[in-house]
Amino acid sequence: KKFTMAHDDDKKTEKPKVAPKAEETPIKKPEPRGGIDDLNRIVAMIERAVETNQPRLIGRAMRHNGPLRHNATKEVLSRAVKIYIPEGISRMALEDQLSCLPDSIVESTTKEGDNGMEVDGAAEVVEEKPDVPRTSVLPEVEVYISLLVLTTLMQQGSKHAQKCTEASASLFTTVQALNRRSLDLLRSKVFHYFSLTHERYYGNISSLRPTLLEAHRMACLQHDEFGQATLLNLLLRSLLEENQVEQAYKLISKTNFPEKASNNQFCRYLYYTGRISAFQLEYGDAHEKLKSSLRKAPQNAGVVDFRRTVQKLLVIVSLLMGEVPDRSTFGHVDYQVALAPYLALTIAVREGNLVEFNKAVAEHKATFIADKMYSLVIRLSHSVIKTGLRRINLSYSRISMVDICNRLALDSPASAESVCAKAIRDGVIDAVIDHEQGWLTSKERSDVYATNEPQRAFHQRVEFCLAVRNEAVKAMRYPADAFKKKKKVVESDKSPEELAKEIEEELEEEDEM
Repeated sequence: KKFTMAHDDDKKTEKPKVAPKAEETPIKKPEPRGGIDDLNRIVAMIERAVETNQPRLIGRAMRHNGPLRHNATKEVLSRAVKIYIPEGISRMALEDQLSCLPDSIVESTTKEGDNGMEVDGAAEVVEEKPDVPRTSVLPEVEVYISLLVLTTLMQQGSKHAQKCTEASASLFTTVQALNRRSLDLLRSKVFHYFSLTHERYYGNISSLRPTLLEAHRMACLQHDEFGQATLLNLLLRSLLEENQVEQAYKLISKTNFPEKASNNQFCRYLYYTGRISAFQLEYGDAHEKLKSSLRKAPQNAGVVDFRRTVQKLLVIVSLLMGEVPDRSTFGHVDYQVALAPYLALTIAVREGNLVEFNKAVAEHKATFIADKMYSLVIRLSHSVIKTGLRRINLSYSRISMVDICNRLALDSPASAESVCAKAIRDGVIDAVIDHEQGWLTSKERSDVYATNEPQRAFHQRVEFCLAVRNEAVKAMRYPADAFKKKKKVVESDKSPEELAKEIEEELEEEDEM
């Protein structure tokens, strides 16, 4: 009995074997973006781009500049100025600008529970390398740090308007005196902020137009494609803000937009040229450019305002062309509130109701004036009348001019008769006017598929797909001299004697044939 009881006790106390736990390593949280380490990485990338003569690396550095531009503090910028900018006038100017920034708040990085991650009470100590000031600096690095200080100062609002304007003007003069291809992208950023400071703090940039024109001429002479694209868009923006459409049309007819410009600048250029085409009654060309601009525009949250502006103009141009935009466009989360006045216009145009159209225009007149769309909206009255006539033509085989006048809210039957005659001449409706009886008689509708309309629509879609394909091929990057290297390798595989023998065999085969 004692033996069995002891054996049973051993069974009760026996526990299943468990694999030993691996030592838990503390998970390091990612460091906040926008610190001195990010700035050092970007500066190193810029220096490498200059040393290896690869300007595309500067573009890559600018793509990583977003978090640093939004989160840079006075402490980080002060350290960068002390490290990279040697003693002189430039450093004194940057320190003067930094003195206007508020002191950054340094938060403690230790939190509750951190002591539990320590092993045997020993904490890992990270020693920072001391900052070693440099005795010389590349112009690209100096311009980059100056831009970073300027953008951080502009985030403080209009209280430092004069300081921002002076800093941007000084930076503009500095980059204009340098002719370096590695500086092209940074120079275009300087042009942008030079114009932005004057527009934000003084209302317009019309006074800068001679300076921008001179800079554009210099960029063309120096083959600075980034600067050409930025300056051309700034000039178009300045002219369109003052409704100088004819001058803007002459400018785009005398200039060429560079092919190697950034996607953002190309989107802006498409929008401006589409707006000019809309004012010049070239609605088809404007519609294509605005659709391309909306398709190429970035989809991140920072570009929502630009996409809203393009979408507003696209809706008006579509209505002027006689097309009704999709209802889903007005229900989009980003456009729902901004496009509410344009939805009322679209409903009135679609129904051909001139009374509702005039009511919508009067109600949202202030919005259309603020969006600089009022002159284009007024043109829609003719589209409303045409749509109403088209609906009447489909509904009635014969109708009197008096009824047309009442339905379209026109002044008199005579004006209704003239409107119908113009619509017949333009091909809007297919009907005949009986002037003696005062009737509008509709002709029988022909089968659409028996005409060339399906062919035209299919051809238009094929052209669009081919254009997208060609743009994608142009946007691809190919390694330099790749074809030459491949050709050399292929030629080196065979000796001259073997090549001569192959040629002789081919000639003999041709003779036999």
